[in-house]
Amino acid sequence: MGQKDFYITTPIYYPNANLHMGHAYTSTICDILVRYHRLIGEKTYFLTGSDENSGKVVKSAQEAGKTVDEFLSEINENFKKLYSSLNISYDQFIRTTDKEKHWPGAIKMWNALVEAGDIYKSVYKGLYCQNCETFYTDKDLIDEKCPVHHTVPEKIEEENYFFKLSKYTDILKEKIESNEFEVVPQSRKNEILSLMNRGLEDISFSRPLATVPHGIPVPGDPSQVIYVWCDALVNYISALGYGGDETLFNKFWPADVHVIGKDILRFHTAIWPAMLLSAKLPLPKKVLVHGLIISGGQKMSKSLGNVIVPDTLIDEYGAEAVRYYLSRKVSTFEDSDLTPENFKDAYNSGLANGLGNLVSRIMKMAETHLSLAPTLLEETLPGDYSKAMESFNIQKASDIVWEKIGELDLRIQETQPFKLVKTDKEKALEIISGLVADLYTISRMLNPILPQASEIIQKLVKENRSPEKPLFARKD
Repeated sequence: MGQKDFYITTPIYYPNANLHMGHAYTSTICDILVRYHRLIGEKTYFLTGSDENSGKVVKSAQEAGKTVDEFLSEINENFKKLYSSLNISYDQFIRTTDKEKHWPGAIKMWNALVEAGDIYKSVYKGLYCQNCETFYTDKDLIDEKCPVHHTVPEKIEEENYFFKLSKYTDILKEKIESNEFEVVPQSRKNEILSLMNRGLEDISFSRPLATVPHGIPVPGDPSQVIYVWCDALVNYISALGYGGDETLFNKFWPADVHVIGKDILRFHTAIWPAMLLSAKLPLPKKVLVHGLIISGGQKMSKSLGNVIVPDTLIDEYGAEAVRYYLSRKVSTFEDSDLTPENFKDAYNSGLANGLGNLVSRIMKMAETHLSLAPTLLEETLPGDYSKAMESFNIQKASDIVWEKIGELDLRIQETQPFKLVKTDKEKALEIISGLVADLYTISRMLNPILPQASEIIQKLVKENRSPEKPLFARKD
């Protein structure tokens, strides 16, 4: 049996503003998962990027007084700066304005949908939300407003090309129910199945060039541009060379997991797989749908004054602290709360007083009493930790790591090797060696979650020395 490959993607983010905490979370859990799969020896590919062919981008550039290209370049640099700060180890950053990399794949997909008989021209008359680039029906709205942005959609009438999404309702429902196309967690699976029970409706797949003067021209009809979802969703395969050199596509597709927020569930579990079925391409294996990060029990909002910017936390506490909070204090599957106060408490208890203190205690004893590092197990990871990671339960995997940190703390308290060394040196050295070996295993478990701390701890263990300064200084 050949080596297993692992392909993971973030959604591609709208570059109409800098990334917020939700984007940081999605990117971080993808990075944790891909680092875990690297740790167990798999060949991996990690894709992220920006969704640039939309009217929203044009509007944002105009408001900023810049050309679209200037605006996009600046925003994308900020995207990459945040990724660098958070140590996000992506393999490729795809941009949908890339005419050499992305456009051939989008055009090939469009032609495949046409060949399948699933594209037709018709007049769209209805409701459109500019903020989420989505057409809605009356039954989709909540109190006559967009269910995502809570704004009143505009009424538009225009001639577009449509995709026969309705044609794929039954087959998609069957594949989701059987977990051939798996939606995680169960609550999101139930949500999309409920939508399919009502029946999927055909959707607009193009916009007039006169309305959206920024995008990929529809093949054979330059008066229309390929609408954002038919364009953007193709990034997952165009980045692998679909429509061009398909070496990576043949190696890594289908994706092992698309990681998304719950607000884009319908696009990734109905529209995207229907497009793939139409084009006769394999479906992704799984879609992981995470909840939102709220603050003080409410959705983050400038008007409420509860917006927490990732850069602010990184500047004050460091990137590893942000990764720690996002992995251990945020549920992988449900909405979770973040405030400056609970972030500080989590940092002090879990990192400064927890991990950092344990490393200092163990390695001080090792440096003082051991002549060299004990035998270290390079391939061992606890089964419950691996099971949690394989099922995308990052919060549980992180809890398992900190349970083991607590176990080592308790062992030190119960055995007190720093005292025992005076009366039974052989036994004390055996205990200290065991503590160091177990700390090394903890460092390997930390590799996906806190890659920098993991590297530092492993270096200390191999060099048999204590840290010159605390790994995580307490914040008062």
